[in-house]
Amino acid sequence: MKPKILLVDDDPFTRSLIDDLLRERKVELHVAINLAQARQAFRETDFNLVLLDQRLPDGNGLDFFAEMRRERPRQTALLITGFAEVKDAMRAVREGLFDYLTKPFDNLEELDAVIGRALEMDRAYREIADLRENLDARRGGPVIIGRSAVIEGLLMQARQVAPLDTTVLIEGESGTGKELFAQLIHALSARARGPLLEVNCAALSESLLESTLFGYEKGAFTGAARAMAGYFEEANGGTLFLDEIADMSARLQASLLRVLQERNFVRLGATRPRASDFRLILATNRSLEAEVKAGRFRADLFYRINVVALRVPPLRERPEDIMPLALYFLDHFNGKFGKEVGPFTPEAFAALEAAAWAGNVRELQHAVERAVAVKAAGPITPGDLGAPAATAALAAAAHSPAAPFREARDAFEREYFTGLLAAAGGNVTEAARLSGIARQNFYAHIKRLGIVTES
Repeated sequence: MKPKILLVDDDPFTRSLIDDLLRERKVELHVAINLAQARQAFRETDFNLVLLDQRLPDGNGLDFFAEMRRERPRQTALLITGFAEVKDAMRAVREGLFDYLTKPFDNLEELDAVIGRALEMDRAYREIADLRENLDARRGGPVIIGRSAVIEGLLMQARQVAPLDTTVLIEGESGTGKELFAQLIHALSARARGPLLEVNCAALSESLLESTLFGYEKGAFTGAARAMAGYFEEANGGTLFLDEIADMSARLQASLLRVLQERNFVRLGATRPRASDFRLILATNRSLEAEVKAGRFRADLFYRINVVALRVPPLRERPEDIMPLALYFLDHFNGKFGKEVGPFTPEAFAALEAAAWAGNVRELQHAVERAVAVKAAGPITPGDLGAPAATAALAAAAHSPAAPFREARDAFEREYFTGLLAAAGGNVTEAARLSGIARQNFYAHIKRLGIVTES
């Protein structure tokens, strides 16, 4: 289905220019030349994006933006404004406006890029809403966010293998969400009514992991004051998820192999074997094949558990998933903390997508959580997202002789304007005076660089 865009502008030249620009995007464009027409169109159609002129014959576009937000809080909108009204537009960004565009448009590529980014954000919000609506159909399974082909393929694989009751090995770097796929497979399996028990093999010593899995009888070792069932036993009728299996000792690897072959186990300190019917899902952040070649993992156990393998790629290999993930986390933590922080500025999205995210989805989640926790309100800029999304990327662009000219220039300008504002105590008029740049042009510069000020 084509995205629906509402253009509200009384200037024929602007309407013609945007109409020509949007033809390449294959969108369904609706046009209103005043607020009365815009209100009627908004009542009748669910728009993916509203392009809104600030000065209209029958009122101010910002007033209509406030009306839209009251009716549809997630409505994505771009404001078309002149230099004289930039300060009002910046305030609107703090209240949920995605971005603003200043007339005349001297860079159509930048205009097209901002429109594309706004449509992407709308799409991501709608995908998240659809996921929430489908949670019941998934029988309480986890929410897995991603629009990349590889994530869609993994979700299809997980759904296909879930009913088969076979062993699944999930590989991927730490923080990629391997445990979510294990939870999804369990939720979609015939064992969904049974327990899902999760054990991190890297977090427990050999003796503690052994007693956790096998259980023990009273007096089996010092401190065993009573008998305790292990996870092999408690997972009966359900699923056992062993995370970081590559960290399991050689002795426990042999014990696990024996349990899988014989389908029974013996509690520590006991002699009678006990049967248990559980499904095994395993995960590792290292290549088990490489571990076998290095002699650190048993080959016979590897062949026994490598029945169905899923590989969850790192976040840097699927940058198209960053925006929907960031929006999901923003929505989640706003609800958790009772705040209304956001939205992300376009510069913040660019910084998020440029970051390496060595800690993958988990690191992105923590960056957004920190930004929401420390901000009282207002849009999220690159500086709010910490080193991964902003500082490291800007430093690399500023100091690398191989950095593209525009990136290096922007890094220098961001540092320059931030320093001016700090010297002026946050007062934009004073900072503009110190720089020798006209105030309206100063506003345009800091907006482009993603610098938000309260003055």
